[in-house]
Amino acid sequence: MRRFTNGPALSLILSASLLLGACSQTPQPVAAAPAGGTGTLIATADECSAFAQNPVVVSRIEFRTQRDWLDIVKTFEPVGGSLEEGFVLLDVGKEDFERLRVTGLTRGWTVQIDARETQRHSASLKNPLGALSISGYSCYRTVEETYTSAQNLAAQYPNLATWSSIGPTWLKSKARGGYDMNVLKLTNRSVTGTKPRLLITASIHAREYTPAELSTRFAEYLLANYGQDADVTWMLDTQEVWLVLQSNPDGRKKAEAGASWRKNANDTQACANGLFGTDLNRNFNYAWGTGGSSADPCNETYKGVSAGSEIETQNLQNLIKAAFADSRGPARTDAAPASTPGVYIDVHSYSKLVLWPWGDTSTVAPNGAALQSLGRKLAYFNGYTPEQSIGLYPTSGTTNDFAYGELGVASYTIELGTAFFEPCSTFTGTTLPQNQAALLYALRVARAPYQLGSGPDSVSVSAPASVATGGTFTLSASATNTRFNTSNGAEPARTVTAAEYFIDTPPGLAGRPPP
Repeated sequence: MRRFTNGPALSLILSASLLLGACSQTPQPVAAAPAGGTGTLIATADECSAFAQNPVVVSRIEFRTQRDWLDIVKTFEPVGGSLEEGFVLLDVGKEDFERLRVTGLTRGWTVQIDARETQRHSASLKNPLGALSISGYSCYRTVEETYTSAQNLAAQYPNLATWSSIGPTWLKSKARGGYDMNVLKLTNRSVTGTKPRLLITASIHAREYTPAELSTRFAEYLLANYGQDADVTWMLDTQEVWLVLQSNPDGRKKAEAGASWRKNANDTQACANGLFGTDLNRNFNYAWGTGGSSADPCNETYKGVSAGSEIETQNLQNLIKAAFADSRGPARTDAAPASTPGVYIDVHSYSKLVLWPWGDTSTVAPNGAALQSLGRKLAYFNGYTPEQSIGLYPTSGTTNDFAYGELGVASYTIELGTAFFEPCSTFTGTTLPQNQAALLYALRVARAPYQLGSGPDSVSVSAPASVATGGTFTLSASATNTRFNTSNGAEPARTVTAAEYFIDTPPGLAGRPPP
């Protein structure tokens, strides 16, 4: 059998059924590997056996560069490994394994099935539903604990918080248990008028513990600091925060029982080893099924039987449409107006990334420059790498592409931290404070994210704590336009030419326009 000759151009052509052909002893015309490439496209007996027994395997990819890492983790959410360790573990079906094997030949990676991790993953799917059984993760609330916390916030802060259902999960819709999906809305209801919104959805992939906890603690921080912190008070007076703390509660319960579970709990189509369900983040209507998802119900990225087929997806799409007006035309090339309000963030884990549309094409989105500027600003606060969403291969039917593609709202994915089940010391010591700062900034600019995200920030603001009636005082501050994460490209130089200040009445209230 010949090896791979040159370039990535052949990779997608060669990827189709290479392993399947090898397992059935059908010769495949494969060229030679490029300089630096490793391995072959011939499936071993062990690989054939692994796929015969498991619809999904855990694959170990040993890569070479930070660019390799970024391309991989933007396409596949890892289940292990890190940039520092030089390898990544991915749970993939045969089709994705084949594509990784071919791509690995062009980029000098070693791509192998990790038999021990595959066995562990398969065993985890057989765990019964139940309460949290993974020891050592007391910092993460279960679905029930999350819901109780949100209900308590609404009771404790009745003028600032409401908790309401947006629809049932798949199991509840079938009268088989399950949950309501709920949204926690935060704003000072005594201040009326149209307010810009920050909408956050969390843990749409069930095994991702940190997003739900970060979002819950962000809500608690805002409410506890209302009336104590001037920025928080101003933001809740003039803006709204909507949070779906658990976007896939049925699946989350399986993860709480120890399963490495990604999808929802729709078991209409049975799968070997119990890997049923739909990947909700491949099921959204916009550009559904155009790449980076699977038609195999047993694949981790199964896109569903049709666009928006899952009730969880429908609930979230309806909420996004309720939160934001449609500001973008129907054509792919139509940009939303620069003044478009609102920010949407879908929080995942893990990989330390801030991502923006598009995920299904490498073409820059019509508002791409502004999306990039705000993405780099968010990444300044959490220290993550800012990137357009597309990675090795396209991803389609995702939350971000839906929110931006359908409505033109500034949309982001934040991939938190270092692991699905991140140690509590890492979460509370690093992931939580870094990303709370990023979410606070997203809320601060929600009035006009495409404009404010690329603008300067006021820092070092100081004024006396109190002033006698009729007295004078000095307000001092400085403005900087350097708070961007430039680890992945530099922002254009912009000169700060003027600044404004407001006392008592923030911009946007009492007839004042946003700056």
